[in-house]
Amino acid sequence: MLNKLLGLLADGRFHSGEELGEALGVSRAAVWKQLKKLDDLDIPYSSVKGKGYRLHDAIELLDTQKIRDQITQRLDLLDVLLDVDSTNSYLFSRASDHMGKRYAVLAEKQSHGRGRRGRRWVSPFGKNIYLSVLVSFSGGMSALEGLSLAVAVAVERALTRLGIEGVGLKWPNDIYADGRKLAGILLEVTGEYNSHCQVVMGIGLNLSMSDEDATAIDQPWVDLRSLKSDLSRNQVAGMLLNEVLAVVDEFQREGFAPLQGYWSDRDIYHQKEVTITSPSYEIGGVVKGVNRKGELLLQTSRGMEVISAGELSVRAAG
Repeated sequence: MLNKLLGLLADGRFHSGEELGEALGVSRAAVWKQLKKLDDLDIPYSSVKGKGYRLHDAIELLDTQKIRDQITQRLDLLDVLLDVDSTNSYLFSRASDHMGKRYAVLAEKQSHGRGRRGRRWVSPFGKNIYLSVLVSFSGGMSALEGLSLAVAVAVERALTRLGIEGVGLKWPNDIYADGRKLAGILLEVTGEYNSHCQVVMGIGLNLSMSDEDATAIDQPWVDLRSLKSDLSRNQVAGMLLNEVLAVVDEFQREGFAPLQGYWSDRDIYHQKEVTITSPSYEIGGVVKGVNRKGELLLQTSRGMEVISAGELSVRAAG
């Protein structure tokens, strides 16, 4: 019933309790109980005597069929959840039951969305895209070299198809636009080191966020609606998922090598001086692209150095 109630309120207009009850086939008291659940989801709404109830912001709820209509690649399972701790955690806990399956999950909200290095991923209800995809790989962990960069390429391709200009990639797995972070990627792996394994590929994409939503974000950010105002959330979700599945096919056939030049051409720091920091060291140099494994090539005073992904931060020098 809560999903149906949200569908009625999604337009952001006032609806009386009587109108909502009639549409849902329940009493006004039952409507009131459902409205209280909006508090649990941190969905801001107003109640005005004589006018009824309205969400503070109109939203476009995710629709499984509208998303599936855009999928041309193989996808075995698709779930759209109202609320979840993390789409990655949701799939990771179910991975062993779906060996060999391609299983995608989208959520309206995450209570404990995660980014790299344990950072929180801000995940307000009905505003952005929170997507995770479970895929099985043979060949063990070594077969995954460069996968996070390949997923970033998929995100860039989807955004380009949607008409977003100036999208850039930041090693190892961030997507930028207008010099600000637009999306991030988190990969988690389970299985045998030298045999079959499963990967959960998580993508968080800012679609429509207010400054209030983003108070916990500690770096420059941007959302898609500020770059192109007429985007449908379901269109973005479907396009993104389809491009990820297409890149997975490409990666499983040929690895990251065919995407190596493509990625470097879109690297926001390509041929620029950067500083790379980790918990144990700091190094500066000029970015010279990535190798076939997706490792960063950095020209330093000591010569060309190869930087592997890990607990690292990359930023412009100076």
